Amino acid sequence: MDKIYLIAGWLSVALYWVIVAGVSLRIALKRRAVGVSAAWLLIIFILPLFGVALYLLFGEANLGRSRRSRALQIFSGYRDWFQLIERDHRQYQGNMGPNAHPIHALCFNQLGIPSTLGNDLTLISTPDDIFDAIIKDIGEAQRHLQLEFYIWHPGGRADEVAEALIAASERGVEVYLLLDASGSRDFFRTDWPKRMRQSGIQVSKALAVNMFRMFLRRMDLRQHRKIITIDHQIGYTGSMNLVDPRCFKQGAGVGEWIDVMVRVTGPAVPTLAALQAWDWQVEGGDCLLDRLPTATPPLGSANHNHTVQVIPSGPALPETVIQKTLLLGIFHARRSVTLCTPYFVPSEHLMEALVTAAQSGIRVDLILPDKNDSTMVEWASRSYFEELLRAGVRIYRFQGGLLHTKAVLIDDDHCLIGTVNLDMRSLQLNSEVTLAVDDPDFCSELTELMASYRNHSYQLDHHLWQQRPLNKKLTEQFFYMFAPLL
Repeated sequence: MDKIYLIAGWLSVALYWVIVAGVSLRIALKRRAVGVSAAWLLIIFILPLFGVALYLLFGEANLGRSRRSRALQIFSGYRDWFQLIERDHRQYQGNMGPNAHPIHALCFNQLGIPSTLGNDLTLISTPDDIFDAIIKDIGEAQRHLQLEFYIWHPGGRADEVAEALIAASERGVEVYLLLDASGSRDFFRTDWPKRMRQSGIQVSKALAVNMFRMFLRRMDLRQHRKIITIDHQIGYTGSMNLVDPRCFKQGAGVGEWIDVMVRVTGPAVPTLAALQAWDWQVEGGDCLLDRLPTATPPLGSANHNHTVQVIPSGPALPETVIQKTLLLGIFHARRSVTLCTPYFVPSEHLMEALVTAAQSGIRVDLILPDKNDSTMVEWASRSYFEELLRAGVRIYRFQGGLLHTKAVLIDDDHCLIGTVNLDMRSLQLNSEVTLAVDDPDFCSELTELMASYRNHSYQLDHHLWQQRPLNKKLTEQFFYMFAPLL
């Protein structure tokens, strides 16, 4: 009997080391940022079995083999549709600005999605103005309404949007609503889904959470896009979830969330609708591709040299396309780069680009909320401040609430604006969408908005920052080690 126990003990030890060594070897052989691999190896070294379990759950962007295969197969049909869009705008591509042309080439080569010309964009930056515009446009919808959000939180003016959708459906408008299963769990616990379905609205969950499949598909990959399209003629995207900030996370101690949305009319809208249709079909919904227009000429007499590039990302799309777009913009900057984000945990490449830009004499401004609803992200963000300040980056901490706007402004005449945070989760994991806008008039509005954010912020002083207490420096360094995983 003693021999049996001895053999069982040695087998247990051997199995333990085989599992730890096997997972460690898999991490080491993965071609990704060194910091990500080092962080996972450190977790496994400190907490071996727990670290292995964490890696199997969250270590790789595993969408599920069958789901990923289905998503790629479906997307091939949309690539053909994007070719038709490119045909309508090919003659104007020679007029693109210096920032727009390389971004168009990158996105078209990787995604098949072209830039479109002749769009009209409106920047909306207050919650009531956003809700007023959305409710008005829903009330005037004639045929199709597609909505896709990470969070729908019932209460306040979000309920007015729900009522407007029900009214639209009852007058014969086809309404499709896709919400992330995790982000919108509070919504799915209310009577709203039932009421909507009874009125004819098709409501679906994106990336449903199933604990029995946790080792087959990564549970924290989320559908983070925020898009509304109306009759393929009007579109919205930006940083705001479908929440009334006066009713959302009031106990978090960070103030009301500050967001923007972009209202778009023109040929970029069907591209946004195509992205929604793809997401809808991947989640098991009907194919909506045949509803999309087969021609999207530029809007009227709009300036053809001002382009909008719709850039999606996600586990079923080419890796890091939005990060590559961001790096292209920074590397092409000649005078200034302004970045605004609620969550700042940069990749090694983004950090190097910001430091290099600042050291080469380009003005680099980083605007972050002074209070954050994620303690880990806040401490991880602070760990990068010393290097940025030393390079000459100007860091502003916004004090008017949780600044949730996600935008990058290049030379005041080109911008990226949408749902993407400047952290590893948005840049490499979640399904996101951003607009690359080459329009000086729109960027002028965004420049004024960024200036107003700075006016409600305080600027970090490098000398004072160096004098912060030792315990804060140690805490920052601790979270820095795991920053690549946040």
